[in-house]
Amino acid sequence: MNTLAPREVLHAAHIDVVRGGRYLLRDISFTVEAGEHWALLGPNGAGKSTLLHILGAFGHPTRGTVDVLGRRLGRVDMRELRTHIGHVDPRHRLDLPLSAHDVVLTGLTNTPELDHRRDYSGDEHRHADELLELLGMTARRKSLWTNMSQGERGRTLIARALMAKPSLILLDEPATGLDLAAREQLLTSVDQLRREVPDLASVLVTHHLEDLPTSTSHALLLRDGETVVQGHVDEALTSATITKCFDHPVQVRRDGGRWAARST
Repeated sequence: MNTLAPREVLHAAHIDVVRGGRYLLRDISFTVEAGEHWALLGPNGAGKSTLLHILGAFGHPTRGTVDVLGRRLGRVDMRELRTHIGHVDPRHRLDLPLSAHDVVLTGLTNTPELDHRRDYSGDEHRHADELLELLGMTARRKSLWTNMSQGERGRTLIARALMAKPSLILLDEPATGLDLAAREQLLTSVDQLRREVPDLASVLVTHHLEDLPTSTSHALLLRDGETVVQGHVDEALTSATITKCFDHPVQVRRDGGRWAARST
């Protein structure tokens, strides 16, 4: 796919989203380059899901422009564009008892089940197994989705999102519903993935600083649909910025590359 600039993956310029006369997003601008890993944080109702919906080529802004992988929304086949974006949503609906391996294969067509009109090649099967290995799921290759833990499902969905070899991956609160051990396994897997695929860009949505991987490089903080701050994590994730974003006095600290927050 063509790119806007040598390393530019996402570019949003002055976007507004207005629904029923209400601004869900107002004048949002930011750029994600290859190899950058952005956190998108803010309280409930801040506009995080609305922004991710647009970045994932599922909707258009009311005003402003969005370029995803060199394609401008409004001038491109959205369905085709989505096949080049990896989506990780822990609320992924799957009622069929597919194995972890087969769930990963569905990432090629971005469908809930295997396309039985398609013959999956040996290389595609091997690639699915390589991704499961990367995410620490080799031993669970044949496990059925209906029998997996939430943490195993999360890692399987990340492997699925990578199946089509995207340049961009969007993670929508991937640690939702995980216990402590499962969350740590998931975040360790995300960090390993980012090391193994250095040009991959990502945007991860969360409410909680504790759910950010150590490889997070940048952050965009939203409140009431507007930008509070954006930039490198060292400047964007501070006690002052988090306090302002959540309208609550918070002390932020970072230890071993991970963040924690508590009331002051």
